[in-house]
Amino acid sequence: MIGDLELALDLAQRAGLLTLDYFSRKSLWVETKRDRSPVTEADRKAEQLIRHGILAACPNDGLLGEEFEERLSTNGRRWIIDPIDGTRSFIHGVPFYGVMVALEVNGTVVAGVVNFPALHEMYHAELGEGAFMNGTPISVSSIADERDATVVFTEKEYLMDPESGHPVDRLRRGAGLVRGWGDCYGHMLVASGRAEVAVDKVMSPWDCAALIPIVREAGGCCFDYRGETTITGEGLVSANMAIGRQLLKDIVEGG
Repeated sequence: MIGDLELALDLAQRAGLLTLDYFSRKSLWVETKRDRSPVTEADRKAEQLIRHGILAACPNDGLLGEEFEERLSTNGRRWIIDPIDGTRSFIHGVPFYGVMVALEVNGTVVAGVVNFPALHEMYHAELGEGAFMNGTPISVSSIADERDATVVFTEKEYLMDPESGHPVDRLRRGAGLVRGWGDCYGHMLVASGRAEVAVDKVMSPWDCAALIPIVREAGGCCFDYRGETTITGEGLVSANMAIGRQLLKDIVEGG
């Protein structure tokens, strides 16, 4: 019987190959959803592939995905799916999009997989087992001074919002390098030690469920703008432990 992680890796790989059939197409079909975010045929077909694979192997498990209605669990297990995180990048032929699959058991995310098909990079983690990229262990950086840190972000509001005293927002002025390498790609840069902080000011559960176990198993930390580690919070911040610990301290003291 295939294990949970092996199932997630296999489905993320297969869904990723499906998305590559649509990547950079000149005639890609794109629809705008009610929240003004785009969706493509590739998003929906990739999520259907993952859903069908999970239901075949784990018929009692729940499913929460971005593109289709939630299927409730009967056993405390729920798979959380984002078939293409970074759809705008995907539409524009930029390879920084990811296929994400996570498993939550009794309210705790215990495994996460993020596949970047166009980059040939696959990240995964299980609680207590470390984090890996293409089977090789990864870890966050040890940089402790924000003046030496690379901070990556997704939404332009991170730079354009009015001046803010929030510790995470202050990084946009104090960090050594600030770049818009966003969505799941930015958080995996943190997990693999190539950036120190990744910031998303707005997140849904499917946007972040797979990211949190990978960053934490790589030695980093994840929290929202209130300093809580949750998939239903106010945004998501991933950081290496040195800078993340100070950010959390400043959030608590400022709250």
